[in-house]
Amino acid sequence: MASRRFLGRTLARSQALQLLFQAEAADRSVADVLDGPYALSDGPLDDYAQSLALGADARRSDLDSVITWASTNWSVGRMPSVDRNLLRLALYEMLDVDEVAVAVTIDETVELAKAYGTDESPRFVNGLLGRVAGSMEQGEDVVELARRAANEDE
Repeated sequence: MASRRFLGRTLARSQALQLLFQAEAADRSVADVLDGPYALSDGPLDDYAQSLALGADARRSDLDSVITWASTNWSVGRMPSVDRNLLRLALYEMLDVDEVAVAVTIDETVELAKAYGTDESPRFVNGLLGRVAGSMEQGEDVVELARRAANEDE
C-alpha cells in the first residue's frame, strides 16, 4: 500500500481501510481478520480504526446499497477494491459517527484515495460522497432511499 505516513484519525482511517481490504480479499469478516494475523503498514492498531472497520463491516449491506444508489454507471462489484472499501468506511463514518463532521470525513477519505487509489479515485470518491452528503443535508435518509431504489430495480 502507500508509503505516506499518517497520524491521528487519518492513521486510524488508513488502518481501518487496510482491515476492510484484507477482510474482503480473504472473504472473511473484519472480526475474523482481527482474530488472526493481520498486516498494517503502521501499527499498533488504533481503537478508532478497529471501531470503524468493525462498524463498516457490520453495515456492509446497507453501505453497498447507498453506494449503488449514489453511483452512476458503476456497480459496487466493478469498483476497484480500494475505492469500494474507502466508500464503505466513509459512509459508515458519515452515517454513524456523530462526533466527526461529514466534510471532515469526505476530505480525509479523498486524501486516502490519493494515497491508496488510482488516479481517478479521489475525484470519484469525492463526487459520490458529495452526492450522499447533499441528500443528508436535505434531511433525507439515504439508507432508506437506497433500499427503495433497490426494490424498484428488482
